[in-house]
Amino acid sequence: MYQFFINFCCNPLSMGSIKKMVEETIPGIDVLSLMIGKTVIQDTENGFFMDVNEQVSMVCSQLAQDPKLKDGYNAMGFSQGGQFLRAVAQRCPSPPMKTLISVGGQQQGVYGLPKCPGESSHICDWIRKKLNSGAYTDIVQKHLVQAQYWHDPLNDDLYKKHSLFLADINQERVVNETYKKNLQLLDKFVMVKFLQDSVVDPADTEWFGFLKTGQAKETETLQESVLYKEDRLGLAAMDAAGKLDFLGTEGDHLQFTREWFNAKLVPYLR
Repeated sequence: MYQFFINFCCNPLSMGSIKKMVEETIPGIDVLSLMIGKTVIQDTENGFFMDVNEQVSMVCSQLAQDPKLKDGYNAMGFSQGGQFLRAVAQRCPSPPMKTLISVGGQQQGVYGLPKCPGESSHICDWIRKKLNSGAYTDIVQKHLVQAQYWHDPLNDDLYKKHSLFLADINQERVVNETYKKNLQLLDKFVMVKFLQDSVVDPADTEWFGFLKTGQAKETETLQESVLYKEDRLGLAAMDAAGKLDFLGTEGDHLQFTREWFNAKLVPYLR
C-alpha cells in the first residue's frame, strides 16, 4: 500500500520533512509526495493561485497512472491539503483511497485569514483585500485558492451559488450521490484539530464544524449541522460505522512533535 502527501511536497522544511520522518519511522514504506508544478516555487505559487478543481484533476491523473497504487493507498493532507484530498476521494475512487488523514484541514472552509502563511508577505495582504472585497466574484473564485474555500455565513446564498470548490464537494447545491458513495468507501477519515489554532478561523472547521448560518460568532459541531442531520455527504453513516476519528492536539496550526505524530498518526499508516 502506498502512502502519499499533498501540499508543499518537496521543500525539506515542510512536506519534505514529513516524508523523511515517515520513511524513517516505517521502514520500507513508499511515500509519494505530490507536487503541483514542476518546481518548488511553482508548487508554492499554485497553492495560492491555481484553480483547486484543476489541482484535484491533476492529482487524480497522477494517481491513476501509478501502477503501484492499484490496490489502494493511505493519504495525508496538511492544512488546505486536507480538503483537497477529500475531493480526490469523492471524485476519483480509482485507485482506492483507504484512509484519509486531514491534519488541520478546513473541511467547512474558513471565514477569516488571521495569520496567512508568511505574515509579512505582500501576497497575504493582497489575498485579504481580495477576499474582503469580493470572494465570490468569478475572477477571484477562479484565481485565488483561498477564495474557493471561503465560507461566508453572513452571505450563505452567495456562497452556495458562487463557490467553485467547497460548495460543490460539501453538497451545498445538490446531493451528488457519487460523491457520497465514494467518500463512504474510506475505511477511516481522521480529522486533526489544533486546539490553540490561531491561523484557521474558525478552528472548528478542522473537525467539520463551522459558524452557524446568519451570524459570525456561534459555532456548531459537525453533528449539529444540516450536512450531518440530512446526511448529505454520508458522514453520519460513516460516524455510525466508526469510520470517523476526531483527534485534538495542543498547539497552534501544524505545530506538533515527532513523538505525537508517531503515537497518534503513524498507526493509521501501518
